[in-house]
Amino acid sequence: MSVELKTAADIEKMRIAGKLASEVLDYITPFVKPGVTTEAIDKLCHDYMVNVQGCIPAPLNYAPDGHNPYPKSICTSINSVVCHGIPNGKPLKNGDIMNIDITVIKDGYHGDTSRMFYVGEVSEHARRLCKITYECMWRGIEKVKPGATLGDIGYAIQQYAEASGYSVVQEFCGHGIGKRFHEEPQVLHYGRPGTGLKLEAGMIFTIEPMINQGKRHLRMMGDGWTVATKDRSLSAQWEHTILVTETGYEVLTQSAGTPAKPASR
Repeated sequence: MSVELKTAADIEKMRIAGKLASEVLDYITPFVKPGVTTEAIDKLCHDYMVNVQGCIPAPLNYAPDGHNPYPKSICTSINSVVCHGIPNGKPLKNGDIMNIDITVIKDGYHGDTSRMFYVGEVSEHARRLCKITYECMWRGIEKVKPGATLGDIGYAIQQYAEASGYSVVQEFCGHGIGKRFHEEPQVLHYGRPGTGLKLEAGMIFTIEPMINQGKRHLRMMGDGWTVATKDRSLSAQWEHTILVTETGYEVLTQSAGTPAKPASR
């Protein structure tokens, strides 16, 4: 596994791209409400990225091996959709939960982050899933430092999710990122402590756990992109892009509206 260590110049560009991606989520937050379509949200985000930020929306026409080009500028994954939900003309309903996943390209570098959103009044069990998933992400982030392993990150996430009564999606994971959207390493959200790649300063990757209320098993929808829970249970996801520093970690995808880190336990 060849993992690129970023230079000081790379890291500065990644800070800029990461902040811009997070600012798209800040911008779109007031528009997420019942009756709004995800297609309208996609257009607002696209126009903001292109016209205001001078960015390229990385998902638009993204076509990894074996996939048709992705047709929109963001991913909107609602309720039982785990990831890669394609924006469409269906209005959001009161009580929906939704992940909005943003990746921008600025000066050739990618910034990648996602948040969960509540649409109107959301049930307590849906709120709990979103909260625990957020805490799972942060438990993974807190393991990041030189000498730690990818297994330490995965174990911290899996242990907390399963202790909370949830399951961890295993088919999709975090990833290295930089000038390319997806690089090595793959960052699994499950694992055993002390196993896997040893972290070094200069690595940049995403931590983006997908946590299901029911079982972890998935189904691929007919569009070839949208992934949903097989048992139709709710799923939640949060994502940050993380730099391994000399002494620990730096979250690169933060902005004025980024939710605060959970209170220390």
